[in-house]
Amino acid sequence: MGDIEDPDSSGARQPVLLSVLPSKEFATSRKGMLLIAEVGLSFISFLCFAASAAAAFVTVPLLEFLGAIFLLFAYSTKFNERFKGYCWPLTDFVRCVTASIIYFIISIMAVSKYDDGSSKAAGVFGFVATIVFALDFYFIFNELASFLKQGGESSEEPPAREDNFSDSDSD
Repeated sequence: MGDIEDPDSSGARQPVLLSVLPSKEFATSRKGMLLIAEVGLSFISFLCFAASAAAAFVTVPLLEFLGAIFLLFAYSTKFNERFKGYCWPLTDFVRCVTASIIYFIISIMAVSKYDDGSSKAAGVFGFVATIVFALDFYFIFNELASFLKQGGESSEEPPAREDNFSDSDSD
């Protein structure tokens, strides 16, 4: 009755751990695979930049890792469906566009300016991350474009606005 933790309840911890991981359906979807690749590549390039002479570039992979892991969590737990007023695809699109541009720039700088092996490895992983982020924003752009085409073809007319001016004000 007063036991806080039952020693026989060791199996109850497994669903909590599994609830943090993405579901198999989401992890095997195109969006899930891209987000998992973004998380992995951002983390690897974060480690490579942290160990290299180009440690000044460590902020970009860290921020992209945190952003990708947040969206992976949000999409896998359907957290994004609870907030209907927030445009999740547009946020994801802007994140992917900026990540691919910035990863491309810092990868060029890491490969060309620094001579150590970890800077070269960070640059190579940065180039691969650039491709993955570019693929992601390409797919998001196609989804947004088709969504906007569907939204623009509605046949309903907007309701006419009535003016609240009275005719007595005019001569």
